[in-house]
Amino acid sequence: MIDERKKQVLHAIVKDYVTTAEPVGSRTIAKKYDLGVSSATIRNEMSDLEEMGLIEQPHTSAGRIPSDKGYRFYVDYLMEKEELDADEINNINMFFTKRLSELDELVQETCRMLSHVTKYTALVLVPKRSEGKLEKIQMISVSPHQVLVLIVTDTGFINHRVIDLRQAISPRRLQEINFFLQEKLYGLSLEQVNRTLLGEISIHIARQEQLLDLALELMEQALMDRGDERVFTGGALNMLNQPEFRDVEKVKTLLGMLEEEEIVKKLLHKQLREGTEIFIGGEIPFEGINKCSVITGTYKVNGRVVGSIGILGPTRMTYPKAVSVVETVTDQLSLVLAKMFR
Repeated sequence: MIDERKKQVLHAIVKDYVTTAEPVGSRTIAKKYDLGVSSATIRNEMSDLEEMGLIEQPHTSAGRIPSDKGYRFYVDYLMEKEELDADEINNINMFFTKRLSELDELVQETCRMLSHVTKYTALVLVPKRSEGKLEKIQMISVSPHQVLVLIVTDTGFINHRVIDLRQAISPRRLQEINFFLQEKLYGLSLEQVNRTLLGEISIHIARQEQLLDLALELMEQALMDRGDERVFTGGALNMLNQPEFRDVEKVKTLLGMLEEEEIVKKLLHKQLREGTEIFIGGEIPFEGINKCSVITGTYKVNGRVVGSIGILGPTRMTYPKAVSVVETVTDQLSLVLAKMFR
């Protein structure tokens, strides 16, 4: 059991080490933090904290630094979230007033902004289209021999394709197909709209009106274009400004891992539940990144979680501020996406 004084000493060590990147000694704590005890008493408390695995001694330094376990205790029990000041909130809000009409452009710019504000590496996961449920399926006449197939999911993703028909189709027949498809497919995920189901629809329509099988075949092609998840990163070179990554080999390893899109996806997939989460050091199961921490948050469209954003930095991260930035950005991104796909 950790008593109040040990909590104060651990809090002081984390705060000082995050600021200076230098191991923290008992004299430093006694001078800078008004704990009301001598440096000798602080030394004893530090010895106990080390035995508990919450701090560790790097090399032969007289000072101590937080361990991954120490950071976890700090984040879970000692950290008080730092509210952003009015200017910081205004700058983030101003960013989201830009006219960004395309999803990819919005995500890329959000990534750049997040890395700029935090000075860490930003990560954003955009989910694949098949995770959404069909909300609108419509064929729109472009000309007698051309039809625009439009597919919209409840997560706001839009897929469209112009189809060339071998024979003309009347607006009335197109309207009949639209009504039937909407009734049959509404609310299904794209994963559920498979060849068998589309085949059944084709037979049913043929029985009713002997309508064009080609239209459904092309509808199937459009549905098969489901798109993969995409990952955007920003500010990877920000890690070069961190003392922990002055070693060129460490940087090369880290940047190499960030280029592995599947690894970044797995990092962000840990956070597809609503809210904010923090993963520290060894809690990240990828060598090269397990000397870092990741803070992730989810963003939503129409109240549904559709993706996540994250920042990656050293375990010596300014957690209180970083958490506030991630939460503010996810809230604003959700609002903008709701307006974009309304």
